[in-house]
Amino acid sequence: MSRDIASLKKLILIVFTLISLIGCESNKKRYQKSDRPNIIIILSDDMGYSDITPYGGEINTPNLESLALNGIKFTQFYNAARCCPTRASLLTGVYPHEAGVGHMTNPPSDMNGHNYGLPEYQGKLSSNVVTISEVLKQAGYKTLMSGKWHLSFFDKNQWPLQRGFDKFYGFISGAGNYFKPDFPRFIFEGNEKIDIKDENYYTTDAFTDKAIQFISEAITDNKESPFFLYLSYNAPHWPLQAPKSEIDKYRGKYLNGWKNLRQQRYNRMIEMELIDPKWNLSYDDIVSWESLDKPKQKEMDLRMAIYAAMIDRMDQ
Repeated sequence: MSRDIASLKKLILIVFTLISLIGCESNKKRYQKSDRPNIIIILSDDMGYSDITPYGGEINTPNLESLALNGIKFTQFYNAARCCPTRASLLTGVYPHEAGVGHMTNPPSDMNGHNYGLPEYQGKLSSNVVTISEVLKQAGYKTLMSGKWHLSFFDKNQWPLQRGFDKFYGFISGAGNYFKPDFPRFIFEGNEKIDIKDENYYTTDAFTDKAIQFISEAITDNKESPFFLYLSYNAPHWPLQAPKSEIDKYRGKYLNGWKNLRQQRYNRMIEMELIDPKWNLSYDDIVSWESLDKPKQKEMDLRMAIYAAMIDRMDQ
């Protein structure tokens, strides 16, 4: 009797395996025949979700607002507090520790709070996980990336082209000068460092232009093959830098202080039914705006104006 049961189990396993293989083959044919949508993920860096107009913010973002009005707005969101662990989760679909970026991206020799000599804190993307670009590439997608990587710097095996992207332009590191990217935060195209000589260079514009170029080339090369674009801005991550013309649009708009600003956003979010009016605004333990002298208030207004200008320019 036990021998018969064992044989039956083997038979069931063989049948299941055959069905799985047939399913994989049919899926492959379905991918080849069906209309596969082009996919674009746009990521901003260190931005509060209530900064933009679709979520109650005062910063002028008409393009994002148009997308929100004609699409779906999510009202629940989680991140991993730091940008590189969050990116690791976004691109792999697993928790950042499983992706190898439990804290920050640093070389194995850095044991100063960034790399603990453990797989979960190895300071770079793990080879034991797959990226969305690697999966989509197998499904026949052209995979494109423009912007900030920040998932490995010292190990080129974990750079974009080595992790499923056909084309890459941007920062490998976590931040850099928006106008004049320089050592050690260079701009790379593919795996090669490039020198920026354009006096009007601004990373937000450059990342956008390169993304459009990549899409145009992908469509021209093969209209039948869909594309996946990961447009990963470094804005509005530090350093706070924006063209003066954009900054001037917001100068003076934040002189009423941060307490009034957060209350205004909170009220708009209730009006937009993004949050339940029963949810009270978080307690206020920040420094009183009125306690600052006039020069300091003007400085804070300028800082926020630059931050707003970075987001405005990104929306443009």
